Amino acid sequence: MAKAKTTKAAKAAKPQPISPQAALIYTMVLVSAADRNMTDRELRMIADVVRMLPIFEGFDEERVPKVAAECAELLNQEDGLDIVLGVIKGGLPAKLYETAYALALEVAAADRSAKQEALRLLEMIRHRLDIERLVAAAIERGAGARYRRL
Repeated sequence: MAKAKTTKAAKAAKPQPISPQAALIYTMVLVSAADRNMTDRELRMIADVVRMLPIFEGFDEERVPKVAAECAELLNQEDGLDIVLGVIKGGLPAKLYETAYALALEVAAADRSAKQEALRLLEMIRHRLDIERLVAAAIERGAGARYRRL
């Protein structure tokens, strides 16, 4: 009997599926929060991405704070990181896995110095989304080229 209650509780706590756009926002929020400090630069980057990229066409920009808060709420749960990574993968069609990784890199690059926590998280995202190492390296090279300074 106790086993059935545990199963019901586990099902009740299971996160709801999210849209591909929300999954992409979760990915960016996850990287931004990796060092437990979401900077203004990172938040501006997320807002700019949502405003400018075609993948977010039709997505209400005003929903970004709500989606970010939902992601943060999941992160605060026990095994929150694993839960959020699962929600991200579940919300994305496979053709957007590389897009999610590229957006994660954009946010990491926004601080101009990726911290160890962010680098580790990028690796976890790459593995969870089954992105091949050479593909990831190409995406990383592109992000590096966009943020290079004289």
